[in-house]
Amino acid sequence: MPNIINDIKLDFKDVLLRPKRSTLKSRSEVDLFREMTFRNSKRTYKGIPVMASNMDTHGIFTAMHKYYTAEEWKEFASKNQDCLKHMAVSSGTSDNDFDRLKNVIGAVPDIEFICLDVANGYSQHFVEYVRKVRAEFPSHTIIAGNVVTGEMVEELILSGADVIKVGIGPGSVCTTRMKTGVGYPQLSAVIECADAAHGLKGHIISDGGCTCPGDLAKAFGAGADFVMAGGMFAGHDECGGSVTERNGRKVKLFYGISSEGKTVEVPYRGAVETTVLDILGGLRSACTYVGASKIRELSRRATFIRCTQQLNNMYVITRPLGKNPLLEELFELPFLKSIVNFIIVQRSFVY
Repeated sequence: MPNIINDIKLDFKDVLLRPKRSTLKSRSEVDLFREMTFRNSKRTYKGIPVMASNMDTHGIFTAMHKYYTAEEWKEFASKNQDCLKHMAVSSGTSDNDFDRLKNVIGAVPDIEFICLDVANGYSQHFVEYVRKVRAEFPSHTIIAGNVVTGEMVEELILSGADVIKVGIGPGSVCTTRMKTGVGYPQLSAVIECADAAHGLKGHIISDGGCTCPGDLAKAFGAGADFVMAGGMFAGHDECGGSVTERNGRKVKLFYGISSEGKTVEVPYRGAVETTVLDILGGLRSACTYVGASKIRELSRRATFIRCTQQLNNMYVITRPLGKNPLLEELFELPFLKSIVNFIIVQRSFVY
């Protein structure tokens, strides 16, 4: 007999963070770095816990996509040794994937993170593969997913994973929910999975569903140790793929790999630095609003308010990140230019 869960599950769009009394004078006082020791690998990581998803159209700190060869990894490592501690090699679950994983780590032993990346983390085959990889690489930090429920988070951690990717279907180019009807509202998934993971001294990544810096703040507030975004980082110079012109505007391709994915053209957005600074500035401000001096304190200080509307859509046009000739021309119109200039004056970023 079909079972219906009547408890309300929430997405990022369904809530806002409630402001609280704060002793912070400026968002420049907020520490975005986290230091964490992982349950199974016993390794320690220190860094800003924002990640780019392992698509093959990204190029910043991330779990790299699983189609790079050992030779390509070796060439990259020879030129970018300092980056390796902020990267993970990804793998599927086939025998060929396992052989490729061993070849890559054999060629670049300084890689510390392994990302076991499948769309459906609920299969027994995946659990057994996690155990197999843990046995082969006992001192590497293993990221595994994706799942959305606490019992599967516990199963994967007890099978050898250190960090669990949480999210089925929330991504901007993921069609899993449309094709299969399967999924879970991301905010509730993060809250429930974080509780399960932290009870075993494990960690989670909120993977997908973020459309703006405020959504990352909500994910951290919900208990995520890392937040992974895909669409927000797409279209930049650092992403793979070439820039093409479509109807007078520059675009780049963006698509999902491990999930049920679709291909979309996104506006070319220039250097990724602007987007990264916007995200980090938003996180700092969110911490300031709730009185969290460190990013790790955000979940303890967060109180969510359910809402029917989180944005005022009267002026929905904002200046794009990066360069887009048609939109740049649009923003030169007098009435829009005055609005944009006012916004720019008000936004004094501190990073």
